[in-house]
Amino acid sequence: MTKKQIRIDMEDSDGARYNIKLEGNVTRDKVLKIFEMMDLMNIEEEQEVTNVDSVNTKIWHIVDKFFPVGKFTSTNILEKYEDEFNEPVKLSVISTYLSRFSAKGRVNRTRTGREWIYQTIKIAQKQQQSIK
Repeated sequence: MTKKQIRIDMEDSDGARYNIKLEGNVTRDKVLKIFEMMDLMNIEEEQEVTNVDSVNTKIWHIVDKFFPVGKFTSTNILEKYEDEFNEPVKLSVISTYLSRFSAKGRVNRTRTGREWIYQTIKIAQKQQQSIK
């Protein structure tokens, strides 16, 4: 099993910088505690600096930026990816990463006819809770 690693670089409104690095057994609860700490320090999530250098992080950046709400397909991601980063990428690469995101529980994946429809998990969970 590979070692998980999450790095968060932040800057508050006073210009102070914070670098947080989680390694090893990174759980959802631990990440939520970091966000609670950020909230206590009045650090906004939008001030978080993301390092977008791999295809994986670029695709997740597109999902998070353009499709935080609603459903999308791999073709939607392909179009936004090429517009945002001004570089070509194969549809099969996008589909592979979206499949991996689904396996890791980051997005829901539903088959509709001949295509897969994706939706971020956080939105899907909120909608299910509001139905109950």
